[in-house]
Amino acid sequence: MITLCGFPLSNYYNKVKLALLEKGVPFTEERVMTGRTDEAVLSASPLGKIPFIRTPHGPLCESQAILEYLEAAHPTPALLPADPFAAAKVRELMIFTNLHLELVARELYAQAFFGGTVSEATQERVRKQLTKNIPAFKRLAKFAPYVAGDTFTMADCAAYVNLPLVALATRSVLGTDLLAEHGIDWKGYGKMIAQRPSAQKVDADRKADLDALAASKKA
Repeated sequence: MITLCGFPLSNYYNKVKLALLEKGVPFTEERVMTGRTDEAVLSASPLGKIPFIRTPHGPLCESQAILEYLEAAHPTPALLPADPFAAAKVRELMIFTNLHLELVARELYAQAFFGGTVSEATQERVRKQLTKNIPAFKRLAKFAPYVAGDTFTMADCAAYVNLPLVALATRSVLGTDLLAEHGIDWKGYGKMIAQRPSAQKVDADRKADLDALAASKKA
């Protein structure tokens, strides 16, 4: 049995959770907050990052490594094409989504979602980088109807949880949804993916966690 460690408000936790649900792999969940420095966490995730998983073979961290492990250990249903080049194109899309979109936009999250402030210099740097990166992503993404083509893949596990964050953060802090501004219909795509039982489960758990957090702040 696999144990998924992290919490439902994390986009990378939900990236892995989507893959587990899509594949029908039995798993349990263990709530672990990011940044913990106790040995129980560091022995599984040396930087204290989430998500990580516990498996019968030992722990594994980093969401992409986890998805690759799940694909190899549970190949059906496949989240990567059998053709090596097509599989590489899916991985390419994931790199663009994770590193060139979400990681760049993450610099805005403190102000967009957590009540902090982001400097004007940081805002302009992020705007400039995303203005370059989003059109590059658009050249690769197909949305036909899935991000890599006509089949749900790992790339959708990444896109579904990350594209809304990029859009909402840029709209909140920069005053414009940069994804929409560059012609990416992330809302339509998200509504389509949200019809899948796996996405419905992830979204429901995330909402429940968000509601619980809001209630705790009021208490």
